Amino acid sequence: MPPVEPDPGPPRTTELPTLPVTFRPTRTRVVLLGVGITAFLVLTVIALILPTVSPGERVSFIVTGLLFLGVLLLLSRPRVTVGESGVTVVNLTVKRHLDWAEVLGVNLRTGDPWVSLDLADGTSLPAMGIQPGIARQQAIADARTLRALAERYGTRGIPDAAQ
Repeated sequence: MPPVEPDPGPPRTTELPTLPVTFRPTRTRVVLLGVGITAFLVLTVIALILPTVSPGERVSFIVTGLLFLGVLLLLSRPRVTVGESGVTVVNLTVKRHLDWAEVLGVNLRTGDPWVSLDLADGTSLPAMGIQPGIARQQAIADARTLRALAERYGTRGIPDAAQ
């Protein structure tokens, strides 16, 4: 019997996207924004139609809706933008630009909530813009693309001027 070769997995494209490219959890973002806007509208309508509510209570309903919407807007903020100069990671409250030489690896292991970047200073940086929560296959494809871009532009594969 001939030896059985392992399954190579899904085919990988060698064509990289044109830069700049932005990765973000689109489905998660749509859900968060939809829920936030709906909750704000429902609380506002309740505040306006309840006949026995004082003006201060009406304002508190609306402010609560705004706070809820604000938190969900913050949760929908993460993204990873890749350009020729490097990678910009926007997480919940932090934005950080990394030159390509600083990015040594891109990891998305089974069970990880998002991609992590291995950095040249020995630390890792979470990149919450690629998360397999709702759209697992898209997150895997995005992580592979980011890894390929890091290998092409990073310290392992600095492109020469002929390309």
